[in-house]
Amino acid sequence: MKVKVRNGDSFWYYSQLFYIPITLIIDSNPSFEPNELKIGAEVMIPGFVEERYVIQQGDTFWALAQKRNISVDALLLLNSQINPNQIQIGTEISLPSRVVGPIVKGKQSYSSKTLEEETKKLKEIYPFIKINNIGESVLGKSLIELKVGNGPKKVHFNASFHANEWITTPILMSFINEYLLSLTNANTIRGIQTLPIYSTVSISFVPMVNPDGVDLVLNGPPSDRRKELIKINKGSSDFTGWKANIRGVDLNNQFPAKWELEKERKEEKEPAPRDFPGYKPLSEPETIAMAKIARQENFERMLALHTQGKEFYWGYEGLEPKESVALAQDFERVSGYKSVRYIDSYAGYKDWFIQEFKKAGFTMELGKGINPLPLSQFNPIYQDVLGIFLVAIYRWY
Repeated sequence: MKVKVRNGDSFWYYSQLFYIPITLIIDSNPSFEPNELKIGAEVMIPGFVEERYVIQQGDTFWALAQKRNISVDALLLLNSQINPNQIQIGTEISLPSRVVGPIVKGKQSYSSKTLEEETKKLKEIYPFIKINNIGESVLGKSLIELKVGNGPKKVHFNASFHANEWITTPILMSFINEYLLSLTNANTIRGIQTLPIYSTVSISFVPMVNPDGVDLVLNGPPSDRRKELIKINKGSSDFTGWKANIRGVDLNNQFPAKWELEKERKEEKEPAPRDFPGYKPLSEPETIAMAKIARQENFERMLALHTQGKEFYWGYEGLEPKESVALAQDFERVSGYKSVRYIDSYAGYKDWFIQEFKKAGFTMELGKGINPLPLSQFNPIYQDVLGIFLVAIYRWY
């Protein structure tokens, strides 16, 4: 919600007026010096939207403020052109409306277009989040990163490395939305205060690593690639089981962590719906982007969301740090998921992350069943893994 600065206004005053932490207001207006607001400048107030209202018989600014549990001055701020003592029936005014419910509609088919639309909505209401384009897919779709928080500790989450595991994207987006709601409404999540986390932890989210593949699973092939993709798909026009990117490369078999071993033992030696690791490591724009962001940001922790199995993997060649042991124990405790230290699988993002940085990395296998998991599992999965998300950003050993 935008407001225009009046004489005497300040970020601190807006914080008191709307009950929004001042740090969120400052971060929502990065181009302003907090102590040098200019009269007439537009300032973003996070956690609110502007609602249009038509004056009815008996309405006054005082009565409307009482009814809405807001300050009269909040109404004056949004309606500076209106004389509150001379409002007439039928006059349209603006009301500040606090956002108290989720914007993300997680339980739905979640394409790259849906992700872009809901990311835009979140940015409009929560302008303190940062949206970055960390790269592009094969077909030129943006690889979107959302960043929340400004602390020195860094945690990274990603989802939908595999196309038919797209349900991980709305799961992650729903958590982002719940976290943002808790910050602007002073709510706890399972008893945990989130504003201290915001001030101490920077969280990076890449909700859809493989947008081309997800769109292929959900919407079918682009017309100009239909013939080529059906050929890669063994002659089938059913793409619901497709895991790879649009070029038939399995993105989670693309990283230089025993990639040569995986390449030799994989049955797929050419582009395929799943399991083909490419002709060389980091050959795909999506994996190049994910390697680049990890190197640039130096994350303390990384969680990659996959499906399925209700378990998680967290070791690689004995290179995982001691912190991983404590995190794995807590993840298992809060979720009921099975903790698995080592598996006979290599070249994944988790493997490379641990090898490269000696930091805590996890592959989380959400839910149980046959991919793609049905949306009927959405709510149970979210409740199972919410505790894991919180531990990942809250517990520091």
